[in-house]
Order: sequence, then structure tokens, then C-alpha cells
Amino acid sequence: MIIRVRFTKLGYLKYLSHLDLVRLFTRSFSRSNVPVKYSEGFNPHPRFSIGNPLSLGIESQSEYMDVEMSEEIAPNEFMIMMNRVLPKDIQIIHADIIDDKESLSSIIKWSHYEIYLWIEDTKKRQEIKENLDRFTSLDQVMIKKKKKKGKRKIHVDVDIVPLIGNVTFKGEDQDGYVIITALLRSGESGNLKPIELVTALEDKTNSGINLEMTRIKRLDAFAETEGNIYRPL
Repeated sequence: MIIRVRFTKLGYLKYLSHLDLVRLFTRSFSRSNVPVKYSEGFNPHPRFSIGNPLSLGIESQSEYMDVEMSEEIAPNEFMIMMNRVLPKDIQIIHADIIDDKESLSSIIKWSHYEIYLWIEDTKKRQEIKENLDRFTSLDQVMIKKKKKKGKRKIHVDVDIVPLIGNVTFKGEDQDGYVIITALLRSGESGNLKPIELVTALEDKTNSGINLEMTRIKRLDAFAETEGNIYRPL
């Protein structure tokens, strides 16, 4: 059986790399005594996969993972056993048994982000909604992205407009950050990082955004099948 889980990655643990996150779950499976299935061979490892890994420094309210079990276990029991040994900022918030054979990486097509922009200049901060509307109305926005070509990495020009689902102005928080949300393509079918969106917004509108102070949180990830967008769990 396969259990699909949704978990958080918050606080200081946003600086945990994907490889370290894999190691954390590997140790947690062992410590929790959940009946996870292991691979065969000289170096057995637990059979699990994390969908659409986060970039370093980004928090998330909803990350997804599939775990293959060696015997039946109630999803709620699995969640309780795991959360006892996981750190408080990485907690499983939902779990269920799935029949879907497709991998998370093949079905996740979108990520929804909350992005905090720091704009020092008061006048430019007041103009950000207008600049955002102007940016989202553009027919084409070209950026340079790194692509693999054999063993080399090259820079190619990419139009990011098809990679943007929507961008919405939310207002300001109590610390003076401008808050926007963005639904962006992610996964195997195309990928736009939120910092690439913010960099393009600044390049096209000269809004005075301090890129180094940008804060990003992933709110959720979504699968897409035949034009239908839905939560993987």
C-alpha cells in the first residue's frame, strides 16, 4: 500500500536542503517504527518520494510525499507515529491511502506562493498594484534560464507568460511588506521560480523591490489532468 501525506516545512527548517530533508525522513521512519517498505540490494533504503522539491530558503504549508508500506497501517496512525519523532516545523498534517500509480513529480504542475516584497520608497510602494497590473497584462516577458545541454549548462531565453497562472495583490502586512500571491508552473511540464517572477517584475516595472529581502512561502501545490487543477491529496 502507498500512503500519500501532506506536510509542512516552516521556520528555520526552510534552510534544510532537499537531500537533508530526505535524510531526515529516512531517520524518522526508522525511529517511529512505521512499517515502511525498503528496497532490496546491498544498501536498502525506504521507498518514498517527495514531490516538487522546494528551493532553499522557502517555507511551505503544503509539501507532498508518497510512502510505500510493507504492511497495512491506518493513515492516521502513521501520521501520529511520524509526528512524534519529526521536528515541530516539519509535521504531517494529512495522510491517506492512494491507488494512483503516477508519481507526484509527474502529476504536480502548479505551485501557489505567497510572496512578501520589500519596497523602501513610499511612493513606489503605493504604485506597486498599478505596476503589477501592468506587468500581468504584458503579452510576453522574456528571461534567461539555465538549461542542461548534455553535460553543460547553457542560458536560454524563455517567455514566462505561459508559466504564470495568476498574480494577485493582497496588500501590506504590519511590517510594511507588500504581499502578493502567485500561481506558477512547476514540475516536469515547465517551471517558474517565484524569485524569477519577482526579478522579472522589477526589471519590467522598476518598482524598487529589494530582491534580497524577498520572503516566499509555498501555500500549496496542485496536480493537473486534462485541464482540471486539483490538490494531490
